[in-house]
Amino acid sequence: MDGTLPRPISLPQMHAPHPETWLKTTPRGLYVEPGDFYIDPTAPSDRAVITHGHSDHARGGHRHVLATAQTLSIMRLRMGDEAGRQQQALQYGESLTIKDVTLRLIPAGHVLGSAQVVLEYRGSRAVVSGDYKRRRDPTCPPFDVQSCDVFVTEATFALPIFKHPDDKDEIAKLLQSVQLFPERAHLVGVYALGKAQRVIMLLREAGYDAPIWLHGALVGLCELYRSSGLDLGEFRHVGDMPKSGLVGQIVLAPPSAIEDRWSRRLPDAVNCAASGWLRVKQRAKQRGLELPLVISDHADWDELNATLDEVGAPEVWVTHGREEALIHAASQRGIRTRALSLIGFEDEDPV
Repeated sequence: MDGTLPRPISLPQMHAPHPETWLKTTPRGLYVEPGDFYIDPTAPSDRAVITHGHSDHARGGHRHVLATAQTLSIMRLRMGDEAGRQQQALQYGESLTIKDVTLRLIPAGHVLGSAQVVLEYRGSRAVVSGDYKRRRDPTCPPFDVQSCDVFVTEATFALPIFKHPDDKDEIAKLLQSVQLFPERAHLVGVYALGKAQRVIMLLREAGYDAPIWLHGALVGLCELYRSSGLDLGEFRHVGDMPKSGLVGQIVLAPPSAIEDRWSRRLPDAVNCAASGWLRVKQRAKQRGLELPLVISDHADWDELNATLDEVGAPEVWVTHGREEALIHAASQRGIRTRALSLIGFEDEDPV
């Protein structure tokens, strides 16, 4: 012995299990094995953690559901008794231990109540993003960057072609068209959850203070957003106004309504829609849109790559979307990547 003390050993780091040993891909989605629960399961499960209220992530029939209070409210509105026999709300940043797993929900910036799931187990940490976007949205808190060992990301718009323009510029196009065609109504196709309310708020921020007319399928969720404290201004059910009264008005409806007989009740409508998919011009032509508005509730190509760099995880798993391009781009920067190839996660009302 030369009297030299041995170097200290960090036991937690030595024995921290890799997330792939406890966060498993199954036919019904991501399964957190030591906590015995699923994240956004695609089939009824005993215990489900739900990232947000869109129907491709929040399905009915689970026995116990954990989510933010806003997401639970959305699920109850949309599913009624199928929203979960037992429901537990967790605030952003609040910690909960489930067996040996510590869980937190942090903002994802996607829609009202949307959350990333932060999981910690015996010294290792994984973050499951759910769906997310990185730009400002007046209807929900911004995405919270959280360091981790593995980041599980969506890849909805993970192709270099998808670079979303400024939301304000797209809203300016809509308002300019309203001024140019005052004798026509403007029918804007929007997802009922998230997109409708965001478009309304963007219009309000641009100074548009007239009533906004809604298809009946949008009214309930807009009222829920308003009850959560969001000032959407005045909105009305389109059925309360005769056709002649809708001249020069902005009407929001689900995208499917644009091609439906329902749209005939509007006076010479300018067909519009708000979606990130409309960056591909052929999609707008296929839907017969006069005014495509490229407004997305998902991160675009640059934002996805920037997020991976900001999170700084040495390993990234890609759950759904355009996986190959993102995996290649991340691998080129020295990030270990893998595709989970989960099925059943797409926009609930694609344009």
